[in-house]
Parts: sequence; structure tokens; C-alpha cells
Amino acid sequence: MYQFLHFLLALVVILALAWLVSFDRRSVRIRYVIQLIVIEIALAFFFLHAESGLFVIQYVSGFFESLLKYAAEGTNFVFGGMGEKGLAFIFLGVLCPIIFISALIGILQHWRILPVIIRVVGILLSKVNGMGKLESFNAISSLTLGQSENFIAYKGVLGDLSSRRLFTMAATAMSTVSLSIVGAYMTMLEAKYVVAALILNMFSTFIILTVINPTRPEAEPEIKLEKMHESQSFFEMLGEYILAGFKVAMIILAMLIGFIALISAVNALFSSLFGLSFQQILGYVFYPLAWLVGIPLSDALHAGGIMATKLVANEFVAMIELQKIAAQMTPRGLGILSVFLVSFANFASIGIVAGAIKGLNEQQGNVVSRFGLRLVYGATLVSLLSASFAGLVL
Repeated sequence: MYQFLHFLLALVVILALAWLVSFDRRSVRIRYVIQLIVIEIALAFFFLHAESGLFVIQYVSGFFESLLKYAAEGTNFVFGGMGEKGLAFIFLGVLCPIIFISALIGILQHWRILPVIIRVVGILLSKVNGMGKLESFNAISSLTLGQSENFIAYKGVLGDLSSRRLFTMAATAMSTVSLSIVGAYMTMLEAKYVVAALILNMFSTFIILTVINPTRPEAEPEIKLEKMHESQSFFEMLGEYILAGFKVAMIILAMLIGFIALISAVNALFSSLFGLSFQQILGYVFYPLAWLVGIPLSDALHAGGIMATKLVANEFVAMIELQKIAAQMTPRGLGILSVFLVSFANFASIGIVAGAIKGLNEQQGNVVSRFGLRLVYGATLVSLLSASFAGLVL
């Protein structure tokens, strides 16, 4: 009973924080909020508690484990078995598989399998979330195609979108993660939390957006999920997706090197000046939020620091920090925090999303840039909400 009351408190606080920055508070449709909450409770129970749900997660995690093994064949061939020896694990075991998975996504896109899946699931989602079909399609395509690549599929209608609808699409891209890096997450977090977070984040995004941006699109632009690289041959496409995966891996690598080095330097500076590291101070700032989503008090301070690290750096840096203290945390605290970490909700994502849209439509990219802080704020609320649903059933 206490756990349920704690969840209700978290739900009320998170929705209130969303309501504070709502574009139109009077237009929030409570029926859809309640409907989505009920659905997400059922999904959280299914994926994190029910035997059938755990079986599904084991199957999915087994699939990604197989993909990682295939990816390892390529990395071991190039790097002379360094991966098998546990050397350079982050680069070889976490980042290099992104290249292989990106290639697979390109194949599914080229064969028009992904557009069909996106369209069918998007139509189903639009029936329960109260949003337009375009926004619902975008929720699925963001998950499959990636945070920036996703918008290429909508380049034909970007210029026709209102600023409010554009906000919804950008917020969705920031609150989810792409399948190309799910395997990388599974090397650092328990697979069931990664899989559960993928689904929970999608519905948490719908809930938060229903409050922050309650739109009722009446005249939607025609939906055209454009075929990426339609004029390309199979091998032209394959080469481009392989290089795209390599580019993503290198960007993450550079971000890790830079952010971890900076955090180390800032921690040393704060320790010398205040006797506390920068992350410890951030831990105190995020401590109430960690407790709010259900993380036990014994874990809340460490968890708060990692949650803050995700916001100011990125989820990879936070996951690496989590690995250092995972053995000291309770299973419940570790599970809730793991769900929180699986998203692109950080300051760097503003530039990534705005830049991707600007490359297709400069004016609309500028519109997204102006929404930057509100986008990060909303995406962080999505992560907190997903973590709260996990806390309800763990």
C-alpha cells in the first residue's frame, strides 16, 4: 500500500511540474492522461513483474545478445581479438556493435519493412493517445530510426508543421532511444530494464506531452513516410548506414572522452574548494527526485548524482558511473535508476535534434532551438515518470 501511495505522490508531482510549463493548461484532456496511465501501469507490471513479460524480455535480450556476438566477429577480426581479452571494452564491446545494428536497420528500411511497421503501430497508438497520426508515427520511427535520422522520413511535411506539432515531434525524439544503441545499453545495464524502458518511455512521453502540449490537430498534412535513399542500390544504402553507425559510435566516443575528463577535472576542483565533488553536490540537488520516483533512501544520494550526470553529460557517462557503484545499491534502487537512464534527455540532445531538423528545414530548426530548455525539461519529466512506473512494480 505504501508503494502505491508513493507512486501516486510521484505521479501528482511530476504531472504538476509538467502543468507548470504547459502551452495551454485549459486544453489538457484528463481522460487521455488517465487512460495512458492505466495502460502504462499494465505495461510496467507485464514487463517487470509478470512471468510472461519476463519471458518476452528474455527473448528480446537473447536476440540482442546474438547481435552483439555477430558484431564481435567483425571487431575481433579488425582488432586482433582484443575484445575477447576484455581490452578497450567501451570501444570494442559497447560502441562498435552500433555499426552492425545500424546496418541491419538500414536493410529493414531499404526493404520497406520498417515503414510498414511504423505506419501500422502508429495508427494503433493514435487511437489511445489522443494525438495525431503524424505524432504517433513519429514515436515509433524515433525508436527505430534514431534521434536525428528519424526526421529525414518527414522532410516532405516539416515545413507545413505548426510550432506546437513540431515541439511534439522533437520532444518524442529526445525522450526515446534508437534501437541501434540498445545493444550498447545492454552491455552496461540489465537487459530487462532496457527493454522495459523503451516501452515505458513511449507512453510516458504521451502522458507528459498531453499535459505540456495539448494539441488537437484537425487538418493534418498528408502522411508520407518517405523511403530513405529510395534511388540508391542495396549496397549503396548498406555502405551509407555502416558509415552512419560508425559516425554515431565516434560521436559517442568523443563525448565520453570529453565529458568524463571534464567531470574528473571539475570534481577535483570542487573537492579542493568545498570538500565535496561536483557529482556529490549534484547528488544532493537530485536527492529528492531520486526518492520521489521510489529509489530507497540508502541509494538516493548516489542515484541523484548519476541522474544529474545524465542530464549535464549523457546517458553513457551516467551508465559508466553507475557501474562503479552498482554493487553497493539495492536491487530496487538499481532497477529504477536503470529505467531512468535509458533516454536521450540531456542538454546535448538540444543541439542534435535542432541540428537534424535545421539540416532539412532551417526555419523549423530555429523554432526547435527556441524550445530547447522546455524540451529538456519535458524529456527529464518523461524519464522520472517512467522510473516511477518501474518503482510501482519492482
